[in-house]
Amino acid sequence: MSLHVETPGPALGEEIRSYRRLKALFAAAVAAATLAAFVVSCFAGVAEVTPARLLATAFPSLALQAQPLSGTELTVLLHLRLPRIVMALLAGIGLAVSGLVMQAITGNTMASPFTTGLSNAAAMGAAVVIVFGLNFMGTTQLTTVFGAFVLAFLCAALVYGISSAKGLGSTTIVLVGIALNYFFSALNAGMQYIANEQQLTAIVNWTFGSLSQSTWPQILFTAAVLGVSLPILFSRAWHYNLLTTGDESAVALGVNVGRLRCVSGLLITLIAATVVSFTGVIGFVGLVAPHIARLLVGGDHRVLFPVSALLGGCLLILADLVGRTVASPVVIPVGIVVSFIGVPVFVYLILRDRKERVL
Repeated sequence: MSLHVETPGPALGEEIRSYRRLKALFAAAVAAATLAAFVVSCFAGVAEVTPARLLATAFPSLALQAQPLSGTELTVLLHLRLPRIVMALLAGIGLAVSGLVMQAITGNTMASPFTTGLSNAAAMGAAVVIVFGLNFMGTTQLTTVFGAFVLAFLCAALVYGISSAKGLGSTTIVLVGIALNYFFSALNAGMQYIANEQQLTAIVNWTFGSLSQSTWPQILFTAAVLGVSLPILFSRAWHYNLLTTGDESAVALGVNVGRLRCVSGLLITLIAATVVSFTGVIGFVGLVAPHIARLLVGGDHRVLFPVSALLGGCLLILADLVGRTVASPVVIPVGIVVSFIGVPVFVYLILRDRKERVL
């Protein structure tokens, strides 16, 4: 008696290949949109910087008819506009990937990098530095960044430490994160209550989320954190696929669920804390980008990772572009613009998720 194993027929095989080509097409379109957003953003703003003038500046021997950029315009491009655009790209990538991983390890599609209370903890760290006038790193700005980073990382360490003591379940991570989120929110409100008018303005401005203070050293540090963390997270993409089927199934297939959650949590905390300490609180990117990616390419994390990352970068670049141009010369903080975009999308996702469960 012989066993016969059926193989997919030609029609099914062609359907699978067509689906894969469609996903590749969506991924390429997202990459092209991100590149286009980056280029357009470089040449949009008060200073009249055009591609022709930039070429005339970089290659004067070509004798182009366009007028080269002045020293002031070149400074605006290289030290004001370009750093904030590159930081927007890196921050969007980091927040989107952090949100995607957080949703995977908690089993909650409404989770974000700030589910652990990281954003309010970072705001608390910045508020402490501002209110008490701390300055032990050369400048107040650098000390504020340091304070935000330390409190954000401390908050996440508490979340994963307590969750680890209780078995590191996804529900425990979410509940402890919610508790600490309210705790640091109350502390931050207390700091604002005792702050004077100037200090209160500085605290509120930090919580808006802004890219205007981005510098090349900050960009290099953020790029280094992403360069170390992202490959480790990407290498576990298939484990996240297994985790979405349930802890029991993942364990049965050889996944060390506790270690996966712990390592993933520490890495996304490092990414999110780095981004938030430099840019302030920028919400919804880590929530919206992974959901849009799922609508485009499905639930395979091997494809979701790059598409979510590119969507996050594209979304934040476009939000910064809108903030710089819609009310020019007034610059609207990118955190406010992202919230205007993110809230309607978030409500739509909630309603869509509820409708799917009913059906």
